[in-house]
Amino acid sequence: MRAPELAGDVWLNTGGEQVTLAQLRGKIVLLDFWTSGCINCLHVLDELRPLEEEFADVLVTIGVHSPKFLHEGEAAAIEAAVRRYEVHHPVLNDPEMTTWSQYAVKAWPTLVVVDPQGYVVHTAAGEGHAEALRRVIAELVETHDAKGTLRRGGNPYVPAEEQPADLRFPSKAVTTAEGRILVADTGNHSIAEFASDGETLIRRFGSGTRGRADGAFDVASFAEPAGLALLPAEVADQAGYHLLVADTANHLLRGVDLVTGEVTTVAGTGNQWRDGETDGDALSIDLTSPWDVIWWATGAIVAMAGNHTLGLFDPRTGKISRFAGTTVEGLRDGELGEAFFAQTSGLAVQGDRLWLADAETSALRYVEDGAVHTAVGTDLFSFGHRDGDAADALLQHPLGVAVLADGTIAVADTYNGAVRHYDPDSGKVSTLAENLAEPSGLLVTQDALLVVESAAHRLTPLPLSADGQQVDGGAHAVRRPPTELAPGTVEFSVVFTPPPGEKLDDRFGPSTRLQVTAAPPELLAEGEGTGTGLTRTIKIAPGHTEGVLQVVAQAASCDSDAEHPVCRVTRQDWGVPIRVTPEGPDHLQLILAGA
Repeated sequence: MRAPELAGDVWLNTGGEQVTLAQLRGKIVLLDFWTSGCINCLHVLDELRPLEEEFADVLVTIGVHSPKFLHEGEAAAIEAAVRRYEVHHPVLNDPEMTTWSQYAVKAWPTLVVVDPQGYVVHTAAGEGHAEALRRVIAELVETHDAKGTLRRGGNPYVPAEEQPADLRFPSKAVTTAEGRILVADTGNHSIAEFASDGETLIRRFGSGTRGRADGAFDVASFAEPAGLALLPAEVADQAGYHLLVADTANHLLRGVDLVTGEVTTVAGTGNQWRDGETDGDALSIDLTSPWDVIWWATGAIVAMAGNHTLGLFDPRTGKISRFAGTTVEGLRDGELGEAFFAQTSGLAVQGDRLWLADAETSALRYVEDGAVHTAVGTDLFSFGHRDGDAADALLQHPLGVAVLADGTIAVADTYNGAVRHYDPDSGKVSTLAENLAEPSGLLVTQDALLVVESAAHRLTPLPLSADGQQVDGGAHAVRRPPTELAPGTVEFSVVFTPPPGEKLDDRFGPSTRLQVTAAPPELLAEGEGTGTGLTRTIKIAPGHTEGVLQVVAQAASCDSDAEHPVCRVTRQDWGVPIRVTPEGPDHLQLILAGA
């Protein structure tokens, strides 16, 4: 089909100029529908960087920022996200989801390729499509070069001006036994060490350039480090390092010797986990966006935001294993191996209890006695800023959590720009502070609650004696146009077409997998569960007029003709809001990848 023109309210990275597809005729255009809080979207930004470099003279990437949360639709928030994640292509902010609807997008992230003559030729949902895109783009270059319809050179991207600073989008902080404060300086790709005042910069671990090199403090490099954990002294002596770093964009755990300044890789391969082993020698296991890390009981718990699980790493043995979660994104309590998480991004320990800030479900949760429990939060699609009884309270994409001296809990309620307070004894939620710029981490010191105010690039002290107030900012839900469906039986399918030069990988059995659940669970009378086929008949239960279909699809493909084929796994999670109406169609199709 002819690609619809782009519509939104603000263009970024274009020098203030509006960009149209008509202006880009003759170029290959790659539309990336993303939102800044979606971990899969952040993975795709990294996947696209080599493609943008390889096809720089013929390819124009345009990010279409389609917000999930209210905060993400604000111009200042998307401007900060573009700078935070070093997005080097034009970005259109689409807060009303206009362009999203015109392209019938149903998931974050979704990639759409438009050929030089202005036609949509390829669509793919989810991550892991880099090689497929490379083949599609290369084929388009060959075809349109021959036709004379390819235009080389020129790009509407205009880089934003950046000012150096001691901190740039910091995320987490810890304090040493000597009282010094270590900060994950995410945007500067390093760990900054401050004096106890939180202002005097003493030294820095990492060169400040994005990378993954080990070595001395000024040679080593990180990529968007986030979580930090100081090891117990006896464990540090055995492991040979004192500080454990969740090196998020590198998909690694790094160890830092605070005496010598030496940085070493202690877990991960540098490859992002897609499928396969999660337990074993830590240096041979793929990780996926470790966002926070903390020492608890006998090991380091890792918030593996990239696949919605918790990992357990033992620095003494060098072993890692899955501690909790299934890789399905959602909010489901219960035993560790059956619980659902959603981009866990903050951890705190309170004796035998591990507290979690579960970002995508806007939830405060905890692990205790081998089970997962939810204190605040309801599902993937409900959020807000509302205090009161925990059962009714709402957060918006929290990234940090801390245990206060009196046993109550502070939450960095990131997208509400607030610090919230939860009392486990009374079950009440209140607000300690507002008007903060994306608070992402919390650190309890002797004198204050130190807030890592990420979008303000600073550490902000909050008096420990601060009184909570009651705020009722209302309830909100994820804003996406619902898909209308007929009541009763619906034929459901997921389309996966292997990219040029690949075929489905059926060497070890079925190459596809499909899991369907619903919110509320009673929405589906039939069709829930996991199977190997990408088509299924589902039945919507009588009496339900709306809900969400939660779909996880996976497909494995390999090079067709290679002697030693490279194989890949493509996976995507959808949360499809539906409205049941008599006029709705009796079929639903989602595209994992296809022309």
